[in-house]
This record gives sequence, structure tokens and C-alpha cells, in this order.
Amino acid sequence: MEADEVTIREQNFHSQVREYTICFLLFAVLYIVSYFVITRYKRKADEQEDEDAIVNRISLFLSTFTLAVSAGAVLLLPFSIISNEILLSFPQNYYIQWLNGSLIHGLWNLASLFSNLCLFVLMPFAFFFLESEGFAGLKKGIRARILETLVMLILLGLLILGIVWVASALIDNDATSMESLYDLWEFYLPYLYSCISLMGCLLLLLCTPVGLSRMFTVMGQLLVKPTILEDLDEQIYIITLEEEAIQRRLNGMSSAMEFNTVELRQELENVKSMKTKLERRKKASAWERNLVYPAVMILLLIETSISVLLVACNILCLLIDETAMPKGSGGPGIGSASLSTFGFVGAALEIILIFYLMVSSVVGFYSLRFFGNFTPRKDDTTMTKIIGNCVSILVLSSALPVMSRTLGITRFDLLGDFGRFNWLGNFYIVLSYNLLFAIMTTLCLVRKFTSAVREELFKALGLDKLHLSNNARDSETTKPSANGHQKTL
Repeated sequence: MEADEVTIREQNFHSQVREYTICFLLFAVLYIVSYFVITRYKRKADEQEDEDAIVNRISLFLSTFTLAVSAGAVLLLPFSIISNEILLSFPQNYYIQWLNGSLIHGLWNLASLFSNLCLFVLMPFAFFFLESEGFAGLKKGIRARILETLVMLILLGLLILGIVWVASALIDNDATSMESLYDLWEFYLPYLYSCISLMGCLLLLLCTPVGLSRMFTVMGQLLVKPTILEDLDEQIYIITLEEEAIQRRLNGMSSAMEFNTVELRQELENVKSMKTKLERRKKASAWERNLVYPAVMILLLIETSISVLLVACNILCLLIDETAMPKGSGGPGIGSASLSTFGFVGAALEIILIFYLMVSSVVGFYSLRFFGNFTPRKDDTTMTKIIGNCVSILVLSSALPVMSRTLGITRFDLLGDFGRFNWLGNFYIVLSYNLLFAIMTTLCLVRKFTSAVREELFKALGLDKLHLSNNARDSETTKPSANGHQKTL
């Protein structure tokens, strides 16, 4: 018996070591990719060899860690879905024994833990550390800045603690719930993270429908549109003349007219960019112009339609079946049964839709006017803006598994702390979330595809001067497109 117990303990030990090693390797890959992404956008002028350089370097490492955690949260649900199908297809395969339910549960728990750590500790520390200068009267240096940062973190923690405590007292004035708030680790932090998750899901509800409609514009800017009744040579000739005219004006200006010179240089850069895009359209092959662009647009339309259709089906399931609720469904374990009616094909479709929703939410986030200034620029993004972007991406990515399960995109049960959010068990919140997503997505798509018709109707009725339909964010109706021509009806 003792030998058997020793063998079991050794197996458990080796299993835990293997799981931690796999988690470390996965996170190391995500960290390296995140580092290259951030350094691509980080402003090069911030790199000095002094005290500020050390502070920037520490903030850079913390931001990279946060972005890696965000990427892990995005990959969490797709990895779990594909692992379930693999275990179901090859249950006795020796080479996939490392892929088990314990590893999946561990990844979900680590993602929840690191999300809390980054959101409540690392990112506030990076921001305050970057903005700190040290208390007056103390010797300037790294220690003084760390001391000021720690004091600010303590004050911020007390402020958030008081706000959540008062909010809980107003919403649920119960002695048991009030006493549970004193339990910092078991109740307070999960309760606070539940509130943050709800805010993230509401932000996704706002960004995703906008992003789904904006994806057509973004892909239209990246791809080469078909050339229909256009003379590209004439357009290139005209824009070349415009470029030469602006260049002559710049050469003839004196240094005293600095303001006009800056405006002309900006206009010259825009003209050169437009000329480059026109030349790219001219050099593009026929299949790239006439096949790739329509195929991508049709694919985007199909993915968007499937997403709305799945949400509509989930609304019907919520009305007739209690097990459709995202909390407490108690489905089969990992590798026990397929979560999709179509098996591996259905699981692949769910993964594609989850990634599509995440990309659309990011596009929609940067398309909103309130967050437009957050858009990072290559080699010209300050560390403060990078921290803001990392926090925003972390909130969106942490709420992505919850939103996907709430909308019925997948039937995979939320594991770890993700499935313990209180509001997931509220029928009216879940049903309202599904209805709002379906309605907002439909309205955004209808507005997108009828914009040209509305413009012509406003012009015909003489209402175009009232700017009723102008949208500063819609590049297809207010300014020339990225392909060098203005889109008309």
C-alpha cells in the first residue's frame, strides 16, 4: 500500500511539473510576441540612458506582461474547444496524454489570476511609477518614485474598496453580504472582478456591433478593389501634377511662413500616400482585383450573418430552456462529449467566430470617437498611451469568453472564476444582452449598407447641407478611400 501511495504521489508530482512547464512555455511565446508588438509602436525618443529610461523599461516589461495575459485570455476558449475535440477523437493516444482536463482548468485559473494581478496591481503601478517624481523633501531617485507609487496604490485600493463596499450596501443591504466583503481574497476580489467583467461585456456590446460594420471598410482599405469604369492612369497623372504643384509651393516659401509650411508638408504626405495606393492598384493582378476582394467581402458577410443567427437561436433557447444560461449549466467534462452538433467542423466554426468577434471588437473600440485618441502609431506611441491600450485590450479579452458563452456562440462551459460571476445567473440581464447585441448589430449593418442610398436621397431632397448623414468615422462617404477614389452610388 505504501508503495502504491508513493507511486501516486510521484505521478501527481510529475503531472503538475508537466502542466506548469507547458503553461510557462505557452506564456513565454506570448510574451515574446507581445514584446515585439509593443516595441513596434513605442516611441523611440523615449529611450534615454538615465533614470527615466529605467522607469520606461520597467513599465515596458509590465505592459508586455499584461498584453501577453490578454493574448492568453483570447486564446483560452479556442484552445479549450479544440482540446475537447482532440481528446474526444483520440482518447487513448499516447502523444496527447499531456492534454487533459487538469491542464485546461489550470490555464483558466491562471488566466483569471493574472488578469486580476495585471488589472489591479501591475498596470496601476506602471502608470503611477511612470508619472511619479518622488515626494517633496526626499532625495530624488528610483526609491523615491517607488515609495510614491506604493502610497498611490494603497490610496487607490482604499478608494476602490470603499466604492465597492458602498455599492454593495446600496444594492444588497444584507448582513451576510456585508460581512462577506471583509473576506478580501475569497469574496471581495472575485466580486470586484465580476463588476469589471460586466463592464468589459458592456464595452464589448458597444464595440462589437460597430466593429462588425467597420470590418468591411477596413478590409476595403487593405485589399485592392475592382477597377470598374475607372482610368487609373488618368488619376495617377492628376495626382502627380498635384504633388508637383505642392512641391513647388514648398520650395518657393520662406522660412518665416512656418505654419503654412507644416500644412503643406502634411498635404504632400497625404498626396504621396494616395499616389502609392493608386500605383499599387495599377500593379495588382486581375485575380487579386476581381476575385480576392469580392470573396473576402462575402466571407465577412457570411460570418456576420452566422453570428447574428446564433444569437437569435440563443434567445429562443433562453426562453424555453434553462440550461442555455451561461452559469450553472453543468455540462459534460472535457473530452466526454462534443459541444457542437457538427462535431469538429462546428468547433472550428466556433473558433473562427470567436476570433472574428475579438478582431471586430478591437476595430470597433478604436473606431469610437471617445477612444479614437488611443489608437497607437508606429514608432510614435508614448508609454502612457501604451499602458492605456494594454488595459483596454485586457478588459476586452477577459470579457471575450464570457460574451461568447452569453451570446451562445459556443456551448463550452466557463471554467474557474469566469463561471462564478453573479450576473451570469440573472435571466433578465442575459436575455437583454442578447437582444441588444442582435438589434445593435443589425442596425449597424443596415446603416452601413444603406449609407450610399441615404446620401443620394439627402442630396435629392436638398438636405445634404444640413449634414444629417455625415459621419466623421466613415471614410467611404466623407473622404477618398484608401484605394484612391471616392465611393459614390
